[in-house]
Amino acid sequence: MDTRQQLEAKRDEMDAEMTEMERPPTETGGISFGKRIGEGTSMAVDRMQQVAVHDQLRGVRTEVLRALEKLDEGTYGRCDACGREIPAGRLEALPWAVLCVEDAARR
Repeated sequence: MDTRQQLEAKRDEMDAEMTEMERPPTETGGISFGKRIGEGTSMAVDRMQQVAVHDQLRGVRTEVLRALEKLDEGTYGRCDACGREIPAGRLEALPWAVLCVEDAARR
């Protein structure tokens, strides 16, 4: 599988996950934040965690789309911040990496 195929597969996988997460909850329960943890409280906590995961997925999806743009531009493998080459090992681990390790650490 080449880089474009990997990135497109990752994008499609993330789109499917995000679509699933965006569906309204099927379970209903009385959400309460009293002293005792009840079913409603557990559901609310689960939903808050899903929102956080969704936000993370959206961030990675943005990087995947940028990496696809960079392929089209002919700049794939170069850091968006400093312009240096991104090491092959980093791109192998994260094909959607658009920043070198140093610039990614600054974020």
